[in-house]
Amino acid sequence: MKMGRSLHRQKGSELVEFAISATVLFLLLFGIIEFSVALFDKATLTNASREGARTGILYRPADPVLDTRNLPEEDAAIKQAVRNYAEKYLISLGGPAQMDIDIDRSDPDMSPGSYVTVVVDYPYQYLVLPGFIGDLGGVLNLSATTVMRAE
Repeated sequence: MKMGRSLHRQKGSELVEFAISATVLFLLLFGIIEFSVALFDKATLTNASREGARTGILYRPADPVLDTRNLPEEDAAIKQAVRNYAEKYLISLGGPAQMDIDIDRSDPDMSPGSYVTVVVDYPYQYLVLPGFIGDLGGVLNLSATTVMRAE
């Protein structure tokens, strides 16, 4: 008679154990997915900054009339190259990615041997677990820097 009472008391224990273990399992699974997306976005930002720096070191002759380079136009071309790459590959469910792009040149005339530095800062929004992770920090700032030398 004790055997029947013991089984009756444990009747819902499997459900409770499943609820606890499933919660931990799903948090772990979604954490892995979130971390993977963040790493992919970091690699994408690195490649986007590389594309911008590559655009910046391309040879463009100075304007023969003014004998200068059109730096605002070149900066716009660099930023557009970064945005084009990022929009094509970045995983962002909130629409177009908002990023800060900084450009620095060691020589405005871009003589051979000078450097172009492109820095891309991107506030990564958590995609899978925004409710859980948002309270812990909200936004993860990803950054990529590329320095290329004009040959």
